[in-house]
Amino acid sequence: MSEEFRQREVQCITPGGLHRMAYREWGDPDKRRVLVCVHGLSRCGRDFDTLAQAMADEYRVVCPDVPGRGLSGWLKNPMEYQVQTYVADMVTLLARLDADCVHWVGTSMGGMIGMALASLADTPLQKLVLNDVGPVLAAVSLKRIGEYIGKAPAFPDFAAAVQYIRAVSAPFGAHSDAEWITLTEHMVRRQPDGSYRMHYDPAIAVPFNATPADKDIELWPYYDAIKCPTLALRGALSDVLKRETFDEMARRGPRAKTVEIAGVGHAPTLMHADQVAIVRDFLLAA
Repeated sequence: MSEEFRQREVQCITPGGLHRMAYREWGDPDKRRVLVCVHGLSRCGRDFDTLAQAMADEYRVVCPDVPGRGLSGWLKNPMEYQVQTYVADMVTLLARLDADCVHWVGTSMGGMIGMALASLADTPLQKLVLNDVGPVLAAVSLKRIGEYIGKAPAFPDFAAAVQYIRAVSAPFGAHSDAEWITLTEHMVRRQPDGSYRMHYDPAIAVPFNATPADKDIELWPYYDAIKCPTLALRGALSDVLKRETFDEMARRGPRAKTVEIAGVGHAPTLMHADQVAIVRDFLLAA
């Protein structure tokens, strides 16, 4: 298992101007196969440290911080915090990597970006893992996420930040105290007064909350256009990926291989050996 990584960034553009997208890169930079791992709405690329280390023997693994999160720049126009922007940024990233053989793991929002990119003609994506996300986003989950996204208070100390992350991320399932610290430490930034704040632009909530939360969001045209082998993971307790949507994903479009993970909601963290093994076996299968 490799523990060596390179911290880099690439410059991207939107109508609002230029911005930086940071990414962490693992493995041999000369490897032809690239594995891109993209995080959820309010998380960052460090979520994939465990998976990246486990896959770095076979891939050049790249884990970006989507703009507005982690070490990446914040967008001047909050309404540009949209999947279309992120897809364009990922195309810029893949051009920087000179990647023509790309496998993709996307958790939640990262899976939406992957679906959109995989649906395009001449896409470089050759395998796709959708982690607790699909072509229907349940309204009940959008309402739940909207209640906390962009609204986190300042925390008086790191322990309070951990307590908050444990509360809002309880659907991640059972994790050790050490794992909750890991899930928190890259998500908060220490302020000059010693307090901690979430390490993302609160304005990412603007377009999210501008979407009506009283109905499901359907993305079947994207999913049905996907041609590459696809693995769909679902937390058995998920309120984002409905069971009926999950089952339908096995029957249409790329006819995803489906695996449900017991005792987890939204979303599996891919930090545990059994979850890593599911992803690794799929990606490396002939």
